[in-house]
Amino acid sequence: MLIRRTLLALAAAAASLAGAAHAQSPAPAPNPRVAITTALGTITVELYADRAPITVANYLKYVDRKLYDGATFYRASKPPGQAANDYGTIQGGLQNDPKKVLPPIAHESTLKTGIGHGDGIISMGRHAPGTAQADWVICIGDMSYLNADPKDPKNPGFAAFGKVTDGMPLAQQILGLPTDPNAGVGAMKGEMLVKPVKIISIRRVAAAPAAPSAPAVAASPAPAA
Repeated sequence: MLIRRTLLALAAAAASLAGAAHAQSPAPAPNPRVAITTALGTITVELYADRAPITVANYLKYVDRKLYDGATFYRASKPPGQAANDYGTIQGGLQNDPKKVLPPIAHESTLKTGIGHGDGIISMGRHAPGTAQADWVICIGDMSYLNADPKDPKNPGFAAFGKVTDGMPLAQQILGLPTDPNAGVGAMKGEMLVKPVKIISIRRVAAAPAAPSAPAVAASPAPAA
């Protein structure tokens, strides 16, 4: 009887200690946010450090070192014949400036992060996976064709890593700016802005309270526009 009482007391004590430890564990840190201040206004972005830590850490290196100061939004991509400014992407960054770009980073697939390319999502530009450095796009409308295809290992998609929380009207305004039909090469031909929009600065701002990041990626991507 005494042994049983002792065991029960020890079990109760262990449960109490476990409960206290759980109660004292810190809440997860909120995701960082940045303000992209341009000559036309400001776009605020929440960076999903909880789900795309490599990509977010890389982006914040550029931000904290002020390497984006004086960069531009230089590309506006819409499907042929698209008149409204509610579907496409705008691209900003350093355009491979050798004085500013940092080493490329590992690719974080949407299959791993669960961050689908929906409206307002920010995603890294790249050539082959593992070559992303300093340039990125903001999605306007559903760009899920940029997701990795779970049925096709040859389509690794792009690395989404945050979402616009304020300033989408400005992103749409940039998407509607005139482009030079003869500028750019390859997929970028005809999508280069006649007058790139200057990025005055990108700085961290107060983080929002922790909340669910983004909807999970759909089972299969939509066809390319």
